[in-house]
Amino acid sequence: MPKTNKRYWLSQVGLILVGLELIAISINYFYGPAKVAAGGATGIAILLEELLAFKKPLVVLTINIVMIILAIFFLKKSIIAKIIVGSFVLPVCLAITPTRQLVDDRFLAVVVGGMIFAIGVAILYRIDASSGGTTVPPMILKKYFGLNQAQTLLMIDALICIGNIFVAGWEAFILAIISLIITSVVMNYIATGLDRKKAVYIMSNDKLKAIRARLDAHQENHGLTILDVKGGYRNEQKEMIMVVTDTQGYGQLIRHVHQVDRAAFITTYNIAEVHGGQFN
Repeated sequence: MPKTNKRYWLSQVGLILVGLELIAISINYFYGPAKVAAGGATGIAILLEELLAFKKPLVVLTINIVMIILAIFFLKKSIIAKIIVGSFVLPVCLAITPTRQLVDDRFLAVVVGGMIFAIGVAILYRIDASSGGTTVPPMILKKYFGLNQAQTLLMIDALICIGNIFVAGWEAFILAIISLIITSVVMNYIATGLDRKKAVYIMSNDKLKAIRARLDAHQENHGLTILDVKGGYRNEQKEMIMVVTDTQGYGQLIRHVHQVDRAAFITTYNIAEVHGGQFN
């Protein structure tokens, strides 16, 4: 195997291990001690440990094996390959990671645990890997019935959250719902990129060249593009500046534009990620 390929696969394996260990930490240090099941195979494990004293790693391993068998019958081999590593490694991570209560406050435990869990899952998603478990049924339902995968997974997680009511009470149920929201927000933020930028569109009746000259002279670390546009009312051909800048430079950019033309028309859009150009 060439060295580049070897390094690539080692990095992939390393990221998988990091992602799975973060999930294990969130369960053993936060969710488990707080007795809150926030969905997934690990959530079922927390409920069964509290209700029947079953060990979490064994429950997760059993569920994952069942899910792998279902995947073998109903899903493609390429999908099975993505889930099989995480399905067996996650229970090992749960087994070797000690269970400790780091915080006494259950709400704080859910907040911190949800963020750590989200980071771990996001790492796996980034490299197209999975921890297996309850992610398999939504794949099957999507393939055969066309059901939305994200919505189906949310419904499964919601059912697991309801289990908190019967095992640990209403407070645990509410905390589980809060955890799902926190995890979803953090995962979405990470999945769409941490390198947040703003796209600013600028139009001016007669001072666009002066605005461009000022931005070129004073605005650093930005990408600037001139767009040909057509006015909707007068059908006149015009030019519009599009500037991509980071959050820190946004206020300065607006000030430079207003110093040239207070009547300039400016619209701003948040963008998740920028690849290439000056923003590497």
